[in-house]
Amino acid sequence: MVYAGANFDFGGRVAVLILFCDACQKISLQVPSHLQAETLVGKVSVKECLRSASLIRTSDPDFRVLEDGSVYTTRDLVLSPPGKSFSIFLSDSQQQEQREMEVELEARGKKVLRKRHTKNTALRRSKRRWAPIPCSLMENSLGPFPQHVQQVQSDAAQNYTIFYSISGPGVDKEPFNLFFINKDTGDIFCTRSIDREQYQEFPVYAYATTADGYAPEYPLPLLFKVEDDNDNAPYFENKVTVFTVPENCRTGTSVGKVTAIDLDEPDTLHTRLKFKILQQIPDQPRHFSIHPDTGVITTTSLLLDREKCDTYQLIMEVRDMGGQHFGLFNTGTITISLEDENDNSPYFTENAYFAEVEENRIDVEILRMKVHDLDLPNTAHSKAVYTILQGNENGNFKISTDPNTNEGVLCVVKPLNYEAIRQVILQIGVVNEAQFSKVPNSQPPSMCTTTVTVKVKDSDEGPECQPPVKVIQSKDGLPAGQELLGYKAMDPETRSSEGLRYKKLGDEDNWFEINENTGDLKTVKVLDRESKFVKNDQYNVSVVATDAGGRSCTGTLVVLLEDNNDHPPQVDKDVTICQHAQDFAVLSPMDADGPENGPPFQFLLDNSASKRWTLGSKDVPITIKDRHGLAAKHVLSVRVCDCTTPSDCRMSSQVRDRDAKLPNVVLGKWAILAMVLGSALLLSNQVYVVEANIRLPTQTSNVCDTSLSVGTLGGQGIKTQQSFEMVKGGGGHQTLDSVKGAGQGVMEAGRYTYTDWHSFTQPRLGEKVYLCGQDEEHKHSEDYVRSYNYEGKGSMAGSVGCCSDRQEEEGLEFLDHLEPKFRTLAKTCIRK
Repeated sequence: MVYAGANFDFGGRVAVLILFCDACQKISLQVPSHLQAETLVGKVSVKECLRSASLIRTSDPDFRVLEDGSVYTTRDLVLSPPGKSFSIFLSDSQQQEQREMEVELEARGKKVLRKRHTKNTALRRSKRRWAPIPCSLMENSLGPFPQHVQQVQSDAAQNYTIFYSISGPGVDKEPFNLFFINKDTGDIFCTRSIDREQYQEFPVYAYATTADGYAPEYPLPLLFKVEDDNDNAPYFENKVTVFTVPENCRTGTSVGKVTAIDLDEPDTLHTRLKFKILQQIPDQPRHFSIHPDTGVITTTSLLLDREKCDTYQLIMEVRDMGGQHFGLFNTGTITISLEDENDNSPYFTENAYFAEVEENRIDVEILRMKVHDLDLPNTAHSKAVYTILQGNENGNFKISTDPNTNEGVLCVVKPLNYEAIRQVILQIGVVNEAQFSKVPNSQPPSMCTTTVTVKVKDSDEGPECQPPVKVIQSKDGLPAGQELLGYKAMDPETRSSEGLRYKKLGDEDNWFEINENTGDLKTVKVLDRESKFVKNDQYNVSVVATDAGGRSCTGTLVVLLEDNNDHPPQVDKDVTICQHAQDFAVLSPMDADGPENGPPFQFLLDNSASKRWTLGSKDVPITIKDRHGLAAKHVLSVRVCDCTTPSDCRMSSQVRDRDAKLPNVVLGKWAILAMVLGSALLLSNQVYVVEANIRLPTQTSNVCDTSLSVGTLGGQGIKTQQSFEMVKGGGGHQTLDSVKGAGQGVMEAGRYTYTDWHSFTQPRLGEKVYLCGQDEEHKHSEDYVRSYNYEGKGSMAGSVGCCSDRQEEEGLEFLDHLEPKFRTLAKTCIRK
């Protein structure tokens, strides 16, 4: 799009855009001489010049161009005649195309004057010469200097007198004055030789201006590249290079890689390096080779043996120009050290060794043995490990390694007895701490061994107490004054006990006295297996034996006591039955004798026991026998208590006084027997537990049923219970009213005294127990369940439903006057 003759308003000032036929040619704009910042100067046709332009920039920072071609000032400008010019550069980053548009600003009202040194006023079109030209300089050039480099020219020189200048590195920057330009002709010269390794290139700008300072051309970038000269010899990167490789390694093992540096231009023939081994020290045999291009050193032999030669030196050469003879080169030295492998076994310096030791000596060193090992000293490959292979079956000796000398140190750790053995022959072997390395084409060596003959020297030693613990048996209950065989020590020199003296060291309960000459024991107390000083049927006595020289030894005599049945069974004589928790008690006898003289027990009632005894606290005589018939008679104190657990037993004085005045509740012989037999525990193949259950009268407001039951838990764990009805015979209900005597006073309607209840239940309970004992098959009569629909005359309690379905609590005041034994049930009838 072309804006021909377009006018732009600057507040009364108009800029006229004059375009040539070519959109990328020079563009002239008439503008005011004074322009403020961010002022629209004009608009150029960017799309017409380069349709795909992606980058727009200007050569003058005082102006900027938008994508639509609008040109704006970036600061306030004052244009001096004849005006100002700048270029707009268009670039396409994808297609890598570039275009240039030159813009000339003419101040309005001022005539554009030609320079004073105008050569020709005629306008002519020619090919532009103001463009960068590739240029290179040879490193280390010999001249002559100044040396011509290049010439620049401007097309504006056809119309104006142009002066040329340059700036940049090598001109007005380091290195100074390397280049200069002829201001009239544009010829550029170099003043001296250049080192490429110091300066690879010089970016320089060339300028074209008129005599009065006008610049018809934008600065021209010039790049002077310095061509490399092969003036640097390669050298090895490290002055000292040391590689390591294991001895006995395989052929082709990589040793290391050498590197070299060449300061000449990379990726050229000047820096194409070749490596070579000039010499190996020592030179025979040749063990190493090097790759000429990579510098990797590898082994070429299987004969690398550190014990023969542990270090090699290689004289290396590195040459550039691909290794050609005219290339520059350098040499260096590479050191290769061989790493030690455990390929040599240690061996003893002597074929046999001899040592002496006195008997009974312990923790004493008797011999040191040296070994040789060709592997590297003070490493696991040469450190020795000694082992006693034979002759130390009793554990008398120990061998270790001295960490400082690597010697084998033989010590006695358990005393030797001259009388038992006078000479010991040991076989000792030695290996290294590290496992033996596999050497190609060779068999692993066997362990090196030697013999050590140890002579045992005789010495005067003290008595021996062997064995340290001796066990003798004695009967339980052995009386005082009886002799027992004591502890015997021995003199190892004479192999007898003569001349030894004995004393007691320990006798906790002082049961014995000891014979000083023989060591035999005599009882001073009755031996009791059940004593607190006897543990596991054993009683210990410590003895010391001393010879004439004062040397001694100690031993222990263990008296093993055989159990005697001398303790009858015992039992806890206080028995408590809680009527609210259970109606029986279980006896658990104890026997201090051993299991063979203990349970199972037999329980017998004394024939003098009455057939009936009063409920309360009573004495019950009983005899208990163990399995062998040893018996003891005991009198049990049995209490029936108003409690839930025996520990909570409490009987108030009022209750005891009242019970004393009331008719007694008596139990027959069978009831007493049922209670006693409940404590029997028979420890045999089958365990029988006999429970004597005394069922106390259960007090409820509606129910008056009392039963005595005898339960037996047999070998199969089945419990049976027999009960007797309180209803006598087969005739109707019997109530408390029917058994009251005529002379008895009547209390409130529906209330009965404890005496009434006692008179009603006592004969029926006795009859029930009697019938149980008279049954021929010893079976209990079965219980008959009766429904409690008859509650007696004038019952204030009403139906039994008062304890379950009654919705109201009226009429229950009589519960406040119940006897103490009825209050527990009464509490359940009142909803709190």
